[in-house]
Amino acid sequence: MSNAMFFLMLCKISLRRKLQTFPGKMVNTVYSDEEKGIQDKESKEESILAMLGIIGTILNLVVIIFVYIYTTL
Repeated sequence: MSNAMFFLMLCKISLRRKLQTFPGKMVNTVYSDEEKGIQDKESKEESILAMLGIIGTILNLVVIIFVYIYTTL
């Protein structure tokens, strides 16, 4: 067996041991009504900013097209 294969087997065994000994407890977070309201507000702000970014990009493309057409005439 080559050294690389031996090394990979050792890594696999050590990783398996670490995964078996890891407690693996998941933490459930509970949000209050105030925190949910803040998250909803932030989510709404992010969606508005995303839409404004898309609209701005489209308007920039329209201006570039018009300037290109105007300068080639």
